[in-house]
Order: sequence, then C-alpha cells, then structure tokens
Amino acid sequence: MFVSLVVVTAFMSALLLVSAGAKSLRTQHITEQMSTLGVPPSMMTFLIGAQVAGAAGVIAGLWWGPVGIAAAIGLTLYFAGAVASHLRVGDHKGAPPAVVLTVASVALIVLRAATL
Repeated sequence: MFVSLVVVTAFMSALLLVSAGAKSLRTQHITEQMSTLGVPPSMMTFLIGAQVAGAAGVIAGLWWGPVGIAAAIGLTLYFAGAVASHLRVGDHKGAPPAVVLTVASVALIVLRAATL
C-alpha cells in the first residue's frame, strides 16, 4: 500500500508544481481561464502558494503521516473549490480534470491513513 501512496504522491506533486509554474508564468491560457472563472489577478499568488504548499505537504507526509493527511485534506478542499468554480460559470470542459484531482486528493487521504 505504501508503494501506491508514493506513486500517487509523486503524480500529484509533479502536477501541482507544473500547474503552479504555469500560473506563475501567467500564460495566456491560464490568464483567460482564471478570468472566465472570475478569479482576480491578485488571487493568483495565493493559488500558486497553495499548490506549492500542497505538493510540499504530501511529500513531507511520506515521512510524517499527519502532515500528509492535512495536506491532502487541503488539496481536496482546493480542488473541490475548483470544481465548484468551473460549474458555477458553466465551464463543463474544465470541471472533469478538477474532479479527477479531487478524487486523487481523497485517495491520498485514504492511502496515507491506511499506511500510518
């Protein structure tokens, strides 16, 4: 079970860091998507920080379980908020990736709790 936790942790951490990098570059695609979702530019720094903190937390959680569980709970809330934001504006193309990441975050909670 620990191997599964490591694989999901590595996947999520890489994805979070790539997403945070794209947000920090303020690419046109990201800027347009955030504008569509109604996210003000001033909130981007917070979102980048949340993603980097989530990645660091789940990685640290491989050594200290409670930190990993707390980080995974935070990521679950982050991505559930993303799902709600996409659905609120009728962006049905953007919601499924956020749903998958929400489920992956829940999987991190379950896997980390099972390996304590």
